[in-house]
Amino acid sequence: MTLARLALLIPLLLVPLLAVAAECPEHLDVTLKKLRSSDSLNLCEAFAGRPLLIVNTASHCGFTPQFKSLEAIHRAYAERGLVVLGFPSDDFRQEADSEEKTAEICYINYGVTFTMFAPLSVKGEDAHPLFRELARQSRAPGWNFTKYLVDGDGRVVQHFPSRVAPDSAEFTAAVEALVAAGE
Repeated sequence: MTLARLALLIPLLLVPLLAVAAECPEHLDVTLKKLRSSDSLNLCEAFAGRPLLIVNTASHCGFTPQFKSLEAIHRAYAERGLVVLGFPSDDFRQEADSEEKTAEICYINYGVTFTMFAPLSVKGEDAHPLFRELARQSRAPGWNFTKYLVDGDGRVVQHFPSRVAPDSAEFTAAVEALVAAGE
């Protein structure tokens, strides 16, 4: 293949990538550092068009055992497109003092394999733009383990407070509906 033909082919290969980027909602077009890692991940590039379960977490909270149910949801629905994303936050003063300890609690104590990010703020003036938009569409987290079901277009479909367990019938039905709508 000549260089001239290759030069004509490259823009055609980029068109699908540009279309995905153009369709991605601004609040999801963010690059975030993964928990206890030097790696970062852009939500649009990694998960564009997929349904999301976004959860603000804390390592030392009465709801921390929900990690087990969140992991079960991740395993049950990942093949159907659902992406579970965890966002540690110390906004409610219950997060570990270090990323290392947060990672230990998530990965070792609870066996989390879904994507966890480095701690960030989820409420108030310091809230990360992603959580400001989730709050605008529904409401700000009232406590740790607030759960947001977000459709493939970036819209909050449903919001669940901490007390609604990820393995409850109500939550499972909402996850099932979200995933089915995206299929």
